[in-house]
Amino acid sequence: MTADSVHLGGPSFESGEIFWTEGRPTEGGRTVLVRQTPSGTQDVTPAGFNIRNRVHEYGGAASVMHDGAVYFQNDSDQHIYRQSLAEGEPQPVSPSISQKAELRFANGVIDEPRGRGIWVHEDHTDANSEAVNSIVAMPLDGGGLTTLVSGNDFYSAPTLSPDGKSMVWLTWNHPNMPWDGCELWLAQFEDDGSLSEPVLIAGTTEESIFQPQFSPDGTLYFVSDRSGWWNLHRYNGESVEPVAPMEAEFGKCYWAFGMSTYTITSDAEAIGQYFIEGRWQLARIGLSSGVVTDIPTGFIGFGGLHIEDGVITTVASAVDGPNALVRIDVATGETLETLASSVSSAVDKSYVSVPEHVDFPTENGLTAHGLYYAPTNPECVGPDDELPPLIVVSHGGPTGSTDAGFDMRLQYWTSRGFAVIDVNYGGSTGYGRAYRERLTDNWGIVDIDDCCNAAKHLVGQGLVDPDRLAIRGGSAGGYTTLSALAFRDTFSAGTSLYGISDLEAMAKETHKFESRYLDGLVGDYPEAMDIYLERSAIHHTDGFNCPIALLQGLEDKIVPPNQAQMIADALNAKGLPYAHVEFEGEQHGFRRAENIITAFEGELYFYGKIFGFEPAGDPQKITIHNLGE
Repeated sequence: MTADSVHLGGPSFESGEIFWTEGRPTEGGRTVLVRQTPSGTQDVTPAGFNIRNRVHEYGGAASVMHDGAVYFQNDSDQHIYRQSLAEGEPQPVSPSISQKAELRFANGVIDEPRGRGIWVHEDHTDANSEAVNSIVAMPLDGGGLTTLVSGNDFYSAPTLSPDGKSMVWLTWNHPNMPWDGCELWLAQFEDDGSLSEPVLIAGTTEESIFQPQFSPDGTLYFVSDRSGWWNLHRYNGESVEPVAPMEAEFGKCYWAFGMSTYTITSDAEAIGQYFIEGRWQLARIGLSSGVVTDIPTGFIGFGGLHIEDGVITTVASAVDGPNALVRIDVATGETLETLASSVSSAVDKSYVSVPEHVDFPTENGLTAHGLYYAPTNPECVGPDDELPPLIVVSHGGPTGSTDAGFDMRLQYWTSRGFAVIDVNYGGSTGYGRAYRERLTDNWGIVDIDDCCNAAKHLVGQGLVDPDRLAIRGGSAGGYTTLSALAFRDTFSAGTSLYGISDLEAMAKETHKFESRYLDGLVGDYPEAMDIYLERSAIHHTDGFNCPIALLQGLEDKIVPPNQAQMIADALNAKGLPYAHVEFEGEQHGFRRAENIITAFEGELYFYGKIFGFEPAGDPQKITIHNLGE
């Protein structure tokens, strides 16, 4: 998970070469641009630079290439830097005020006819007010910023037409999140580089638009959920029409910039992926016929599709091995070449637990979904008279989803004798808008019920030990974890990673992007104050009756560290066993190798003490208070 592991991003192409990014836990979580050379891979960005932006705090799309150079955002100062791909050190080109990360940039696109770049911009210079978002232009050799679009709360996906004469973008306002509803606008460039009066193409407060893209002939395509499913649509110059209607999802939640699920390869065809039963299926989409033809690749997820000369280059996910940057034949689905792997050493597939998509009954006669992983280790089997302990995983978001792609973090548990179910509770994406909207006004109810019912379903199937059920989750998944432990008696242990314990504090203290997120999940704040208090674990600590581990980064701006501290204080006051581990230098999620190791080994040690087994090896010990030893 750390020493041999990197996070692959990309790919990008420039001057006939293939580039991608690698997030490296062993280098403090630094993201590096690398390239393929005849002699192997080569780092492009030097030590001391970390390609990452913090727009919306989640960032994404932190680099763009053009004319033999890469333009990227550096994490420490949020400057835009230009680096020649041939030689030379990165040089800052954005305004110097951003040396304190007060100006942030994301989602860059090159406006070649005007010799400039266009970025989503987030201005934090006024510490006494909310950050200001806009779309700006800046000369490629550096200089002042020109605001092209402003006035709304959020922007993303600036996209230029092939002739460079027009631009589209997405925008939305509080209290919406982009998957609730957003708008797609189009405007023409004037002679001075400004934009004409924009035209609304699609989108409302109740229609979500995803990934606008132009075909070579200038036709505008995008994904919309106006039918109840995120499907591909086009704008024919007068109206919007569906391209290939299906009860399947071709879109995702815009949690991070640069997310994509399809690419236009010609005026006649696109290559895209759709989500069904926990897996992404690659397919050819006839833009005129609407025919969707599956491509049998053997993979179940694809990141950054690039198609050239009948070959797809993408970061592909499998169920039984690590992500890899591969080249795939469009016609046959055959893997032609593997350029890079997220894990440098071979993975023994006999240790890999392959997930099974399960449907299980939940409240109100409905069905929820999850991915079940049986404990798997060729060297060990459980005692005949024992069933395995279960870990229920609640994903973050909460508007997000989990899929069947190989995840070393889940395999860590299954290789050590745990069963795992990764739950796509009501509110998750991938199952249509109606399923996603089950969580509207019901966060802290539907997600908890579905996680509890997932555990009960597996108990009823005779697959897991009813007395050793644990729940874990990060961020919003941490909220579901803490709430399940406070309001239900299904679980006998739990781990919250940077989880939300106080909805009111979340509404008051979190960053701009999510500052009104809870309006749709819980209710308008402060009008619905009673609901916020009712569903916050911190106000119902009397409901805690089992041990809990709390893991928290001290630089987290999304879920402030005081939330974990409040729970720790309450557990201590009750005399319940608990662990509270804080990580210096970590933000929302752990990126440094040493902290990832401490978190996982410490959690394993915690379960060993609580469930009464001795973990194999010698995992790092964490302090468990009130254990009575």
